[in-house]
Amino acid sequence: MTDFNGKVAVVTGAGSGFGREFARAGAALGMKLVLADVQQDALHDTVKELEARGAQVIAQRVDVSRAEQVEVLAESAFSRFGAVHLLFNNAGVGGSGGLVWESTVQDWEWTLGVNLWGVVHGIRAFVPRMLAAARLDLDYRGHIANTASMAGLVNAAMMGTYSVSKHAVVSLSETLFHDLSLTGEQVRCSVLCPYFVSTGITRSERNRPTELAEEGPLTRSQQVAKAMNEKAVSASRVSAKQIAQMTFDAIRDGSFYIYSHPHRLAGVESRMTDLLTARNPVDPLAAQPEVRAALEAAARIRNEFI
Repeated sequence: MTDFNGKVAVVTGAGSGFGREFARAGAALGMKLVLADVQQDALHDTVKELEARGAQVIAQRVDVSRAEQVEVLAESAFSRFGAVHLLFNNAGVGGSGGLVWESTVQDWEWTLGVNLWGVVHGIRAFVPRMLAAARLDLDYRGHIANTASMAGLVNAAMMGTYSVSKHAVVSLSETLFHDLSLTGEQVRCSVLCPYFVSTGITRSERNRPTELAEEGPLTRSQQVAKAMNEKAVSASRVSAKQIAQMTFDAIRDGSFYIYSHPHRLAGVESRMTDLLTARNPVDPLAAQPEVRAALEAAARIRNEFI
């Protein structure tokens, strides 16, 4: 997909972070926008900004973990603009962190509901309609960009719920790539695997549903994981705006894997070697001993009677 002007882009999680930057980039390219977010005030701010720039925008509050709400979003998009050319399955949350056995059922349901099921619902609601458009018009080109994470390519300690959700998105995206290849060349897809980038994801709890709220205070390991993630995100030198540019460039080039920090792929290579040689998993934090030490301090079993 190389021509964006006048085309239609759907963006979930458009109220902040990558989603807002995808919307800004699309508007700058002359795209019509269908924006969704679960946080109404943040979504309103994005819409107000882009309409002031002259963009055609419709917006809808959507909880992507709810299939029926994503279906209504698709119906609204096609009803208003007649077609969708670019779909960003982007909405995501940071998960609970901490030792994996300390994550509650609510933690799992919330993280998987948004990060994985949100992408599943987006694919089910939009891809059939995009393929139908392709059958009617040989000049039609469409693209789906799913937001995963570098955490979907490696498995670090104390990132269980988040890593599981993002590994699933990578797997789903790779399968989608192969399935779409069977249909022809008109609709393609990519998977975005960013490392730590300064967005609002460390404040995801602000939008956590009350029925999936934390049952009690954070454990020590969850507190440590939260603090370390916040520190890593705030220290990032790559911006969400740069991620948006990388993503649009990849869509133009027809590239599937999109990496924000290619120099961090050593951990992925190590994991692949683990798999191919059947050795025990190498710690992806081996090159960061201070991080490893902090996590060990939070996880060590202590005898309170000594």
